[in-house]
Amino acid sequence: MNENGRLYLCATPIGNLGDITYRAVELLRTADLIAAEDTRHTRGLLAHYDIHTPMTSYHEHNKLTKGPILIDKLLEGINIALVSDAGMPGISDPGQDLVTLCIDHGIDIEVLPGASAFVIALVGSGLPSWKFAFEGFLDRDKKSKKRRLEEIRYEERTLIIYE
Repeated sequence: MNENGRLYLCATPIGNLGDITYRAVELLRTADLIAAEDTRHTRGLLAHYDIHTPMTSYHEHNKLTKGPILIDKLLEGINIALVSDAGMPGISDPGQDLVTLCIDHGIDIEVLPGASAFVIALVGSGLPSWKFAFEGFLDRDKKSKKRRLEEIRYEERTLIIYE
């Protein structure tokens, strides 16, 4: 019986290609497969570091069909590195859905530390960072967005909202 593969959440640079850990570069080289939010975007990162690992897409529009396929590969013993376009996969992208599927199937997950846009914004803002709330992206619908902004209007913690 084959042992399950492992899903690695691999943070990628936000802007500067040098902002990636040595460990992440090594993982991207040695993984069996890279699941990328946008393969065209990730191809540039891989070319910069001379990485030739096979790649497949995993994004918001194919997560319902591709997620089970990736789970099958993990159950077959394939190790997969999950990357987003920039920063930490699973933050405001479909990586969270794949992580949930892995947990449901008893597949090990390992998170490699690295860039995260909201942490960078928080620490560079000068705003209080000892208590904060991350809202991610607000709904595009104007009524829903306005309703949510009204709900959090008097929040005392520093709020981080993606635009």
